[in-house]
Amino acid sequence: MKRNKQIDVKRALALSGALHFLVCCARACLLPFLTLFFRQLGLTPAMTGIVMGTKHLITLVLSPLGSLLAKRYNKRRIVMICSLLLSAVVPLVLLLIPSTGVHELSDTCNTSDVSTSTTDSLMSSVTQTTATKTHPKTTSALVPHSNITLPDTKSAPVLVKTSLQQLEVEKSHPQMQQVNASSVENTNEGETKVSSAVTHQTSSSSSAPARKKRSKLEQRGVKKTEDETRGGQFEFLGSLKGMDPQHQLFFLVLITVSVWEAVAAPLEWTADDGRYEYLDFADASDRYSSTGVWGLLGAACGVGGAGLLVSQLRCLVADQTTRSAVHFYCYAAVVALALPVVTLLPLHLNKKRDKANGLLKALHLVRGSPHALLCAATTLLVGAASSAVDNFLLWQMQDHSSNKLHMGLSVALALLSQAAFPLLASKISKVLASGRVLAMGAATLGLQCFYYSFLWAPWAALPAQAFSCFSTGAVWWAVQVQCEDLATAGSERSVSRIYSALCLHLGSGLGSFAGGFVAQRFGLTWLFRGVAVCLMMWCVCLPLLQWKAPRQRRINYSRLLAADASEGSDSESEQERDWLDKAMEDERRNKNYGRRVDQ
Repeated sequence: MKRNKQIDVKRALALSGALHFLVCCARACLLPFLTLFFRQLGLTPAMTGIVMGTKHLITLVLSPLGSLLAKRYNKRRIVMICSLLLSAVVPLVLLLIPSTGVHELSDTCNTSDVSTSTTDSLMSSVTQTTATKTHPKTTSALVPHSNITLPDTKSAPVLVKTSLQQLEVEKSHPQMQQVNASSVENTNEGETKVSSAVTHQTSSSSSAPARKKRSKLEQRGVKKTEDETRGGQFEFLGSLKGMDPQHQLFFLVLITVSVWEAVAAPLEWTADDGRYEYLDFADASDRYSSTGVWGLLGAACGVGGAGLLVSQLRCLVADQTTRSAVHFYCYAAVVALALPVVTLLPLHLNKKRDKANGLLKALHLVRGSPHALLCAATTLLVGAASSAVDNFLLWQMQDHSSNKLHMGLSVALALLSQAAFPLLASKISKVLASGRVLAMGAATLGLQCFYYSFLWAPWAALPAQAFSCFSTGAVWWAVQVQCEDLATAGSERSVSRIYSALCLHLGSGLGSFAGGFVAQRFGLTWLFRGVAVCLMMWCVCLPLLQWKAPRQRRINYSRLLAADASEGSDSESEQERDWLDKAMEDERRNKNYGRRVDQ
């Protein structure tokens, strides 16, 4: 009786669901928009793909390793708390990294927050210079860190750019503090060209020497001197100071994201192991999967809420702070809300259960079944295709003038649609087998990718996202059915983790590497079309391979005993014994037949 009072299954399930909801909500506030932030900093598609691919591979390695060490030393709660705290702080370092200004940001907020006085002063300088057609005049104005393109006039457009080179001028001339917006010069044809320059002045006496020095450097065009100056001014980069600013930025982002993922990776598996072992200790392991849907709902709320919030803000929410930083602050705030839940979460340590051997046994089961191998290959390909969508779909939407509200609603709709598939699974399973559902899900994902290559409006991606129910949702349902058919007693969770690791991390990592290079070489449009072609070709071959592969039927004795107990009969009838003996005899015949074929 004392043991029953100490165990509260409903409370454990409620806290587990709340933790899963908050963690997925926090990640969805930031991760879908993270590649957009990298694009804003100035990373190329290939660099972005390398960063995201490295992130997935780190998770693939450190998730099981961190969970195993936490169990061995009985430090699960400490590992979870430290993981939450560090994963909330480390991403904020990305906000301290300056942009290179190499790639022009196409966000519509770039020109929305520029003051009228700044525009008027720039236009007045252009008008005065065009009217006089004599020596150029310099107009000073305060310009935020964004690309500003003025409307077309008789003269050439005025373009003000800021980049990492501004920091060089600030460090080489610490006495300068006011931004000199542009310098205007006349050409032989009477056209006016405005070239941007960033200088900072404290007084009129110090402005003339600085301007004279800068003009001499521009006239001489000594590239070697500029490179040496650039290398000496980025002392905070340490050994990377000899590289160009874009590669310095790339390695800084890569290091920061790697550290972030290293501290965040053990959280999910550690919490999952503790929840399962507690429910198993309370003889309620059949309710273990009831908290899975809360993750999808939390992610939908996080990405939709973050997109709605950021879309209502000005481009500069504070001095030199863009609204993209709000995603990081929302992530840190929601992670902080999960800390009290972790301290209250009931955990149990089962020292008899060896997780490493369980994963090896699950891997052996998958390798020994042809249908399981086909399912694994499909999940690997679907994971690679999904990474292309996750990394670069918002880039494609941004190129078609989509704002954060369109993006957030689009991703949220896909998650809600995926969560709704179990409601349709009973009807679909009566028409299609799990293998056919797997092929249908991969084919639907291919059609979605093909559709993404033809976006024409900010909201155009929303209809395709609604079909995620029949793509990603169908694939995961088919994978779960395959796990139940393949697994023996006690190995269901390990087999499921093998497939999730293949799809979510290994496939996504490889897909991120390949997708980044393809997007840089051929563009986003051809990236989505190439992914669609690969998926459709695999879906044509998959039914043929499933038809040729031999079917090996296994007896799930735990499911058989559960079904036998549900009949409500305390005494076994002679007919039930005969049925069980016949099933076991069929299994022996299948094994003997397999040995003969091998001989």
